[in-house]
Amino acid sequence: MRKSLVSLCKTKISSSIKPSYSLRSFSNQLNILGAKGPTSFDISGVMDIPDKQSPPEILRKYQERIDSVKKEAKLGGGSARIEKQHQKGKLTARERIDLLLDEGSFREYDSFVRHRCTDFGMEKDTPAGDGVVTGHGTINGRLVFVFSQDFTVFGGSLSETHAQKICKIMDKAMEVGAPVIGINDSGGARIQEGVASLAGYAEVFQRNVDASGVVPQISLICGPCAGGAVYSPAMTDFIFMVRNTSYMFVTGPDVVHSVTRETVTSEQLGGATTHTAVSGVAHRAFDNDIELIKYTREFINYLPSSNREGSQSTLVSTNDPVDRKDYSLDYSIPADPNTPYNMLNGVIKPIVDEHKFFEIMPDFAKNIITGFARMGGQTVAIIANQPQELAGVLDINSSIKAARFVRFANAFNIPILTFVDVPGFLPGTAQEYGGIIRHGAKLLFAYAEATVPKITVITRKAYGGAYDVMSSKHLRGDYNYAWATANIAVMGPAGAVKIIKGISEDEYREKFATPLLAAGRGFLDDVIKPHETRQKIIEDLEVLRTKKRDAPKKKISNIPL
Repeated sequence: MRKSLVSLCKTKISSSIKPSYSLRSFSNQLNILGAKGPTSFDISGVMDIPDKQSPPEILRKYQERIDSVKKEAKLGGGSARIEKQHQKGKLTARERIDLLLDEGSFREYDSFVRHRCTDFGMEKDTPAGDGVVTGHGTINGRLVFVFSQDFTVFGGSLSETHAQKICKIMDKAMEVGAPVIGINDSGGARIQEGVASLAGYAEVFQRNVDASGVVPQISLICGPCAGGAVYSPAMTDFIFMVRNTSYMFVTGPDVVHSVTRETVTSEQLGGATTHTAVSGVAHRAFDNDIELIKYTREFINYLPSSNREGSQSTLVSTNDPVDRKDYSLDYSIPADPNTPYNMLNGVIKPIVDEHKFFEIMPDFAKNIITGFARMGGQTVAIIANQPQELAGVLDINSSIKAARFVRFANAFNIPILTFVDVPGFLPGTAQEYGGIIRHGAKLLFAYAEATVPKITVITRKAYGGAYDVMSSKHLRGDYNYAWATANIAVMGPAGAVKIIKGISEDEYREKFATPLLAAGRGFLDDVIKPHETRQKIIEDLEVLRTKKRDAPKKKISNIPL
């Protein structure tokens, strides 16, 4: 038996397969056992290890090399560049990860990876990790995958290997079903690598598309994000930015000036305020890296880890009673139908668990509210008209904002709760020329294709086509309610009396602008008291917990983009 084992080992060595250190150990073991035949192995040239070194010495030598590389990777671009990063009010790539993830949970990937570029003297500078820190960890005990670009290494520029590291964790996240959080702080493509860096971006873009609707993707913009680099965050689900230290644009201020002669700063062109209030590219803005990370940790709690899960996966215990009645709701709607009120503070917060609401895009298209809350401990996605802004009308920006939010909720099995007070679509040439027909259709399309539980409460106005769009019963709403203050009609009384002759506004309001006509046709399931709304919704969510509605078989829907 021993002869056959020795022969087998000799055969493996002679077939040019490099033996590992374990072969030497195996030879020694055979000697101890008294094996006949060859009692030693010729492994000269296979491993460059002096014969006189003991196993502990060999391990120590290699461990020192390993520790040296890991130390190099942790230093990034060096102490001087780290200090410069701090002077700008920014954290380093690793500091951001340490704050974001639970203590001690981060497991890093590919810290030994170095770029392979040999042009322009790049082979003389090959930092370990190549400017991005990747791996996985937990947030409040839940698995997430993360990458954090290191501006201290080549300005965080993306190389071929840099991109490969990002793609690896994105692939793994999709396989296991966990969110991806990307922390962006990069000057863009690494010019020295030419088309290889562009190819790297395209590989990342493809993963963004593949992961869309599979796992939540969150982009934290903590520094520059320019050129083609902006399209990766743009395809993720949520973008959070830091005021005064982060910016996103396709072409920078210098290029803009050379082409259009406009003079603009980076902050004006692509800063956090611009993208959260004007362009609608970003969803929230924060004052510094620490505040950004704090709210990201809170935000992730509302989201399922993947589309394999439902909102039940984020269920948390709450001390807020299901049957809690807030009687202030009975007085929240002004007697004058044209008087504005605050839908968020006056209606939404009194109804949801513990009055907590995480608003998405609070500074963009303020005439519609989007965000997450909990009802009975379960995550819900809330969309609501805001009468305090433009009377709550639907326009281009509000339609786009709400439509994308509805589609996210539907993709990740989050119930949709809609509060309606909408006088219609905003009229005017600016809206018509801007494509309100096409953009308004996006919101209609999003609600219509959503198969998750849909509950709607009409608090006051629901006029014209906007009534249909805002998750009406006709778009397969599951439970549709109205308060007694609801006015459901083709148009408001003031406009109607100009068309219908011989009728006063009061007569029109009495006959048409009430919830009774819609309820009588089954378009409303009930007319409820405002203070009963919380209990009704939570009980409905429990009924709908096992809802299953399959969409017609098709390759893909052609939403009017």
